Order: sequence, then C-alpha cells, then structure tokens
Amino acid sequence: SSLPLLHCVHRMFASQTEGELNITHVLKEKFPRATAIKVTDISGGCGAMYEITIESEEFKEKRTVQQHQMVNQALKEEIKGMHGLRIFTSVPKCL
Repeated sequence: SSLPLLHCVHRMFASQTEGELNITHVLKEKFPRATAIKVTDISGGCGAMYEITIESEEFKEKRTVQQHQMVNQALKEEIKGMHGLRIFTSVPKCL
C-alpha cells in the first residue's frame, strides 16, 4: 500500500515516525542486551526504507553477515512492507 506524497512530506518534520518506534520496540525485545539501537526512516517518513544501527553483545564472535541475518530474522514481519533496509551492527567495545 502506498501512502500519498503529502503524508510523506508531512512526516519528514515529525520527531519519530510510527514505523521507527515500532521497529525500535521489536529490536529492544529481540536484543535485550543491546547497548544502542537507532532506527531511521530514510524514505522521508513513508516507511519504505529504514537504516538500523544496533550495538549488542549478542553479536559477539559472529561474522557481519550472521549479525545482519539476526536483525533480518527479528524483523521478518516488518520487512514485508519495506522496499529496503540498511543494517549496521557492532559489538560494544567494553565487554
């Protein structure tokens, strides 16, 4: 379902979109030991594309591709409505 362009322009000026809040909530549940989670709608508030940055000890000793698979798996329902997703994962420096 596509949103009207006017809605997208309006959302650009809001603090956090509903989609950003929802994805952040899901990630906090799936990665309870995360020390940082940042979700940004990079489609102007339309919910079509997100950039996710997550730092968690749950990624320790896992390759980047495995870390990204964990995030994709956690968001498998949310991803169905997206056009794209940029994921940046890391492990906290002070473990």
